This record gives sequence, C-alpha cells and structure tokens, in this order.
Amino acid sequence: MSSGVTFVPGFRASGVSCGLKKNGNPDFALVVSDVPAACAGVYTRNVVKGHSLQLCAKHSALGTAQAVAINSGCANACLGQRGADDALKMAQMVAQKVGCPVSQVLTGSTGVIGEPLDMDKIADGVQKAYAALSTQGGEAAAHAIMTTDTLCKQVSAQCTLGGKTVHMGAMAKGSGMIHPNMATMISVITTDANISAETLKVLIKDVADSSYNHICVDGDTSVCDTVVILANALADNEELLPGQEDYQAFVQMLKEQCLKLARMLAGDGEGATKLMEIHVNGAASKQDAKLIAQAISKSPLVKTDLFGEDANWGRILTAAGYSGGCFDPEKVDLYINSIQVCGQGCALAYDEAAVKQTLKKNAVTYRLELNQGTASDFMLGCDLTLDYVKINSDYRT
Repeated sequence: MSSGVTFVPGFRASGVSCGLKKNGNPDFALVVSDVPAACAGVYTRNVVKGHSLQLCAKHSALGTAQAVAINSGCANACLGQRGADDALKMAQMVAQKVGCPVSQVLTGSTGVIGEPLDMDKIADGVQKAYAALSTQGGEAAAHAIMTTDTLCKQVSAQCTLGGKTVHMGAMAKGSGMIHPNMATMISVITTDANISAETLKVLIKDVADSSYNHICVDGDTSVCDTVVILANALADNEELLPGQEDYQAFVQMLKEQCLKLARMLAGDGEGATKLMEIHVNGAASKQDAKLIAQAISKSPLVKTDLFGEDANWGRILTAAGYSGGCFDPEKVDLYINSIQVCGQGCALAYDEAAVKQTLKKNAVTYRLELNQGTASDFMLGCDLTLDYVKINSDYRT
C-alpha cells in the first residue's frame, strides 16, 4: 500500500544507495510530482546554512516545484563555492531526468558538516533514484533520508473538501541536534489540494510552529533544517483560501499529521528510551509558557532524571525558574503523569513507588499548573542517555 509522500495521487518517490554512507544504507531520496506543484518551505534560523538548503530556499521562494532531491550522509555545508556549485549540479542532474526547469528542483542534504559531496556518487544516486521512482516508493524515500534515526517516519491522511477527496502525506528525519526554530530534521509534505504558493507560504510556517518547533532533543539546532510542502492540485477541489471552512479543515489535517511526526522525532531522539512531554498551563502569557517549557525540555538534569526514572522534581521547578518566564513559584502545582508531587510550590506527600512505576512508561508527561493566567504551551523531548554520548562522540567514524 502506498504510504508517506506517495500516498498522494500524482507523486512518485524512491530511495536508493549511492555510497555516501559507509554502511551502504540508502542515502539518496527523490520525490517527483507528475505535474508542477505549488510549493513553500521553512528553514533553519541558524545563521550557518548548508548549501543545498540555500538553493532549496531560493527555488522554493519562486513558488513552483516538481521534484525534491535529498541526500543523507553528507551535509554539504561550510564548503564555500564548491558546496554551492555541487548543490546546483545535483539539481541540474535531477531536472534533466525529470524534464523540468532546474528552478523547480528542491534540494536537501544531511550528515557530516565540512565534507564535500562526492558528485560521482550523487550522479549515480540520481540515475538509480529516477529509475526506481514508484507510486509505492514513499517508504523507501523515508528510509533514504535517515541519519542516526532508528525508525522510518512517515504519515498520511485524507479528508473531504467540497465533495472532493484531498490527500496529504509526509516523511521526516531527525534524531539529534534538535531544538525549536528547526533542528537537524528534514520533512517533505505532499498534497493534491488546490492551494496557491502564496497561501502555502503562510500555512507551512503555521504548521511548523505548531509541531516541529515544539521538539527538543538536546538544545542544538543544525544548518540543514528544512520543511517543504508541494501541492499538485490534482484533487480538483475549489482553491483553498484562508477563512474558508474547507481551508480550516485542511490546516487541521496537516497540523495533526505533522504533530504525529514531531512525536516520532522526539521519541526517536539519539539514544532515547522515553518520550517526554512538558505541558505548561495557566501562564500569564504565551511567551512565559514557551520559555518555561523550552527550558525544562533541554535541561540535562531533567533529562537524565527521566532516564534514571528518578522523581527528582525539584530539577523541573529549577529549570522553570531560570527560563526567563515570569511566574510565582509559590503558586505552582506539578504533576508527573497524573501524580501530583508539588502543590503551591511545596513538596507533597506522594507514593514514591507509584511515581517510580509511572516513570517506567515509554511516554512521561510533566505538567506544570502555574495558576497565573490562561496561556499555555508544550514541548516534546526525550531522556538523555549514555547512548546519546556514544552516538555523538564517534559520529564521524
């Protein structure tokens, strides 16, 4: 059954190995629309940006794309003119195969920074990937963009808009160097909805802000972070415009599916054994809730506590205290899953064994009720394990 990006009619995809990865795993993905599609993208806010990303941003700004080419195993970053030239060469190779203008090819690269692309291998990857394009190729493409990921990440959904069935599919990769304002993640979203590039530009930022920008694995952000969406209009629905009921239904579908991917990304953090959710409620402002949730999500002490299944909740409150968010600590209630461990900023008597047991679950929620207002925010994260150190201490070897 077709899945991920190829769940959508009019899209084909493939994932092949061209030798960029030393272990021989798939490392080149290609997604192609049968017709030119409206497109938009959002990218890392890191001032250091990979060359493939820079080209992708330039092309997506034109509003039309027919292909997305992504290699893993090499970030193609911090290489000067050579990196820019190689990104363009990759796009040109794909454009020649697909039969579209080079400006309609979006490029992505992920992997080690500072090492150049082997363009002979990229050429081989383009050849193999184009030959392997299939309406069943979504999963293969999702595998080919993985780096330290342990799980293939893809979603799909459909809804009825104006009597027409509208589909969407997506894939994502990401496991480490993840923090809000994008991270070491790449996501490609496809849809057959009839929606303009101008509308997509606003929509994709909104979708990313409500999903991907709520993930923290380690507090780092990378140079290749990319989310792109392509809409080929083959559903033949009336054009979706902000303010319409159908538009809101479409946005809701996208947000729900991208939030599913965000949970997969957080739960598959490098070396992770548990998904961590932080919910901050009752804040005086959205910014206060955001700052507090982010500080807790990236605290090494909180994350190692979760790994050790230790109810040392004072570390959670401490992280909130240095976050820069405003709150009165004497009004805070704190829950680990459904068990309250702190009330009005003070320790409560609780069943230590019950808390220990709830911390053994694969997903753990820390909930702070600030009792200061009505604003709230959340973050998705994971525990910090010995394996995280091992993975990142020998990443290049």
